[in-house]
Amino acid sequence: MGVKIAVLPGDGIGREIVREALKVMGVLNSAYGLNAEWEEAAIGGDGYDTSGDPYPEATRKLAHASDAVLLGAVGGPKWEPLDKPLRPEAGLLGIRAELGLFANYRPARVYDQLLGASTLKPEVVQGVDILVVRELVSGVYFGQPRGFEQVNGERRGFNTMGYCESEVERIARTAFAAARLRSNRVCSVDKANVLEVSELWRETVIRVKESEFPDVELTHMYVDNAAMQLIRNPKQFDVMVTGNLFGDILSDEASMLTGSIGMLPSASIGEKFAMYEPIHGSAPDIAGQDKANPLATILSVAMMLRYSLGKADLAAKVEAAVEAVLDDGVRTLDLAGGSRTVSCSGMGDAVSEKLRAMAG
Repeated sequence: MGVKIAVLPGDGIGREIVREALKVMGVLNSAYGLNAEWEEAAIGGDGYDTSGDPYPEATRKLAHASDAVLLGAVGGPKWEPLDKPLRPEAGLLGIRAELGLFANYRPARVYDQLLGASTLKPEVVQGVDILVVRELVSGVYFGQPRGFEQVNGERRGFNTMGYCESEVERIARTAFAAARLRSNRVCSVDKANVLEVSELWRETVIRVKESEFPDVELTHMYVDNAAMQLIRNPKQFDVMVTGNLFGDILSDEASMLTGSIGMLPSASIGEKFAMYEPIHGSAPDIAGQDKANPLATILSVAMMLRYSLGKADLAAKVEAAVEAVLDDGVRTLDLAGGSRTVSCSGMGDAVSEKLRAMAG
């Protein structure tokens, strides 16, 4: 049976990187019999420009009718003057919440071919393979009340960070299940020495581990220490599970271990739906210049094949094609070393050609 993908290029470099990912999908169709079809729709600033809504109704309907969603990126200075509900980020938060995408998988793997791209010493980062499991639809990004008020003659801004036990339970189960497929180790990151919400987080994670995952090793770390340890000794981590705010920060930090944020894919998964996207932003400073690194988006396609489409064999083929291209010394501008620097479309062509050659 065929599969249907909702493709949401978004803003900035989104259309460029998604175009290269779709080249790879085309090869999977023609050379590997994937039988996938896709339909594009607007989101973010593009959604606002076309319909006055960063998460248009047509996009909502397409997402619900698809087997998976592939997203580019959203945001840019053009839309910053808009009221918050109309900004591109409202579309991203909206689709995550509306589809119930509570678990965000953010792998950070250091490729041997890119050891020279990291700002850390090779002996520190070689062999790093971390999976950050971030809770995605609660916490301070979604908490109410929020806003501004006048206090003693001045403006005060406020947000609410909160988690229910059930929300922590389901993300903890997701992390422990992922660890069973890796090295059976989970580090839960919180700020339980200061925040009541983190006290609840830690107590709940412990309870889920003891009752359902006694075979998985569990450790705990305060978020400030975790940020330091990611730089000092990243190989100590396997699976890291944490809340929305901490996960956003730590996964971006982990991206620098790899040498470029342009190498990191992600999967946002719920009970029924899933969305795949690179973790980087829309990079408006280079949009339209064919300079972006599309590998994170192409690797997000591999995650989609593995987690939503049941095609782990094809996911491995895509990942192998990316590695083979890096072996050949092909690099985009954000990656150090190599013997041949290519454009965004050039990198997409290189991976597609390698993937087609692997099919014989």
